[in-house]
Amino acid sequence: MRTNSARLGLIAAVPLCGLITPGLGAVALAGATVALWRKSPWPKEGKVVATIAASALLGAVVPAPAKDGAPDRTEAVQKVPAAAVPAVPAAPVVSSGPLADFRGTSLEVAYIRIVRTGATVVFHDASDAGEDIEFSSRSLWTVCFQNETGAGAERTVDLGAVRRGDPCPARDGGPLPLPTMPELVWKTWLQARKEVVALGVPAERVRAREAYVNDTLPEEGKYDAWRVCAHDPAQGEPVRTGADVTLYLSSHANGCPESRRGVGSSARLSDRDDDGDPDYRDPYPGDRNRTSTFPNGLPRGSNDSNDSGGHGWNPCHHTRWC
Repeated sequence: MRTNSARLGLIAAVPLCGLITPGLGAVALAGATVALWRKSPWPKEGKVVATIAASALLGAVVPAPAKDGAPDRTEAVQKVPAAAVPAVPAAPVVSSGPLADFRGTSLEVAYIRIVRTGATVVFHDASDAGEDIEFSSRSLWTVCFQNETGAGAERTVDLGAVRRGDPCPARDGGPLPLPTMPELVWKTWLQARKEVVALGVPAERVRAREAYVNDTLPEEGKYDAWRVCAHDPAQGEPVRTGADVTLYLSSHANGCPESRRGVGSSARLSDRDDDGDPDYRDPYPGDRNRTSTFPNGLPRGSNDSNDSGGHGWNPCHHTRWC
């Protein structure tokens, strides 16, 4: 009985060895077969049944060989680490439902959100200027019009936009309803600035400049009564939101340049001694060495001094005779 139990245990070990490796299972099957057929009291029929059972058990646990020399896919998959499998980026989810209304929002935000729905997005200047919108400057534009064509994956959305801060036109491609510059010539600085601010221009964006290139504005508050000789933008031109407005000023006594074309660039006040001081501010308009800064004459050693090498006494430097 003990010998038969050992033989049965050897037969049961065949599939266990086969689970470890197919080769070890084959060795166990051969050993069990020899033990059954040599010096075994079992009948021949029993030996045949036991041998077939051991072979069947081994065949059940050993994987079938790959056909045509192909590698074992189960073993290959087990050997590939999970990190080696590349991640596939998620594709946009194509939506056939109605889109949100992006009018009044940033063109950048509208573009990104609509693209995520799988639709094709194009954009253009909604004003009559027809300006090209750079792809990198979409955040500087605001959506005014949103038009859709097609459906599903074939849907195209066309966004009409204007520069951020500008009002939308009444129709796509129409003129912007911007305020226009009034006529401000010969109005005082205080009055002209008030009218410009009423157009929606911030007060700090209204700037004062000299109408004559060789003139100098006094301290703030002391040119309130100076007159406007020209302004930029000019009369009738649109005033864009956030744009600078420049008012070119002159004192009432001097008047304005004859030609406004040269205002702020080439028009000059009379300067007879060519010392940089206009005659109306120069206490000695005929003496180059005596200016509003140095009423008693330029310091000794100055290149503009009339004395030899800047040495010696000169009555023009120390008196008011010249």
